[in-house]
Amino acid sequence: MKKVFDNADEAVKDISDGQVIMLGGFGLCGIPENSITALVKKNIKELTCISNNAGVDDFGIGLMLQQKQVKKMIASYVGENAEFERQLLSGELEVELVPQGTLATRCLAAGYGMPAIFTPAGVGTEVAEGKEVRNFNGKDYLLEHAFDADFAIVKAWKGDEQGNLIYKDTARNFNPLMAMAGKITIAEVEELVPAGTLDPNHIHTPGIYVQRIFQGKNYEKRIEQRTVKTIS
Repeated sequence: MKKVFDNADEAVKDISDGQVIMLGGFGLCGIPENSITALVKKNIKELTCISNNAGVDDFGIGLMLQQKQVKKMIASYVGENAEFERQLLSGELEVELVPQGTLATRCLAAGYGMPAIFTPAGVGTEVAEGKEVRNFNGKDYLLEHAFDADFAIVKAWKGDEQGNLIYKDTARNFNPLMAMAGKITIAEVEELVPAGTLDPNHIHTPGIYVQRIFQGKNYEKRIEQRTVKTIS
């Protein structure tokens, strides 16, 4: 099976209107910049996007929101994105807020082939509305379903031609979890190397989870809130 693609446009070419896609990253850290740009260029619509949050207005998933490509956003955090807020308050965008640990565990459940999990997070809150509650050993738990995503799109530091991935520092975040969870996983990497080059002890995502990989380019790696020290 050929896994290496020439670029982002080729890797995402069969993503179509109405599909469910996971996007790795946390804010602007470790996001699949090239793939998002390619999705914006394709101008597909009615997408359901699963990501920790939607970043900022003019970068990352925020670009897809500007083009009205996203029908539903499943995320843990809403902030730093005025267009996201506007679409939510106007009713243009459906938003499902998920506790961050629950978001991660629903990704894991999908990767493990489990249909659902039970978690205490959200019991007794709006998160629990319409969901099954079951008591275990005197404590209530919510039933949360595993995600069912057509594609997972992740960003890694290094990858090889078999799809083995290494993430760097905090850019790892949600990427390994989502790489496990998609029916088809697309990985963009800063450096693509021949199979057998990476130290097996350092691999975070085994290539069995990755169906497509390409080497990205021109990464901005923006910082959401840059803080610098003032020296007097």
